[in-house]
Amino acid sequence: MDSPAPAPAPIAAIRPGSLDAWRIASRPRTWWIATVPVFVGTSFAFLQSGAVDVLFATLALAGSVLLQIIANLQNDVGYSARGADSTRRVGFPRATSNGWLTPREVRIAIALAVALVVLIGLPMVARWGLPALAMGVASVLAALGYMGGPRPIAYTPFGELTVFVFFGLVAVAGSGYVQIGTVTAPMWLAGAAIGSLAAAVLVVNNHRDIAHDAATGRRTFAVLAGTRASGALFAVLTLWPFATVPFLVWMTGSAWLWLPLLALPSAAVLVRALPATPPGLAFNGLMLRTVMLEALFGALLTVGTLLAAWT
Repeated sequence: MDSPAPAPAPIAAIRPGSLDAWRIASRPRTWWIATVPVFVGTSFAFLQSGAVDVLFATLALAGSVLLQIIANLQNDVGYSARGADSTRRVGFPRATSNGWLTPREVRIAIALAVALVVLIGLPMVARWGLPALAMGVASVLAALGYMGGPRPIAYTPFGELTVFVFFGLVAVAGSGYVQIGTVTAPMWLAGAAIGSLAAAVLVVNNHRDIAHDAATGRRTFAVLAGTRASGALFAVLTLWPFATVPFLVWMTGSAWLWLPLLALPSAAVLVRALPATPPGLAFNGLMLRTVMLEALFGALLTVGTLLAAWT
């Protein structure tokens, strides 16, 4: 799943307004966080109903990826608008801070992405009514509010919780709901597992940026609680999903749901790696490895659920 990617353009070679600039702002490598829960939710809908609603599964996938893009673009332009980037920051480069995209261009792109989400959501609302509307509106507001508004979520200790809810519970359960009109108990538990791993990605990001965030007024969990507590949170969020596996096996009555345990060694390696990672750019690699752990866990869970449905 972690196939070699084309070498990125050197920073100095990136032209303003280019595709490379938009790639940096939208961060495609993080889109796994949006795609994995849709596949998981779809597989559990298939387990429940014996069929996949291809149209609504596709709409859910497109909407979820667009929400991730909105959050990433808002993050990019929001930091620049608040003057929060500095030479002390060691995270991935931001397109607006480096002058590759103007704030106006990024905000127009955000508005267009929101409009697309609304269009995608119309058939879901027409079919399922208020529950679909509530999930869609809440998800858009969360994506915009992460780094927007007078009190961005990114400046509070609730970033990980927001990711857990919207890229875990809501994304998995919502993807299942728009296909079969109900949310099963295994969907909620699977959503909690996926959301936990998605939140672990943000923990790495905030753990890396403790010094920078403290200096720029951000009060993330890592800043308020310190590195030891941040490391403990990462361990819990990374390992807890594997504790859900026996319950998913019991709920579904299928041994195929044991498959996600194959990812447990990779999770254990990451838990040991975080406190041993030196400050700086090395955390970027650790963060991407955490994204791929979520992708691996989600893929194994999806395959196991599909096999359970077929057998």
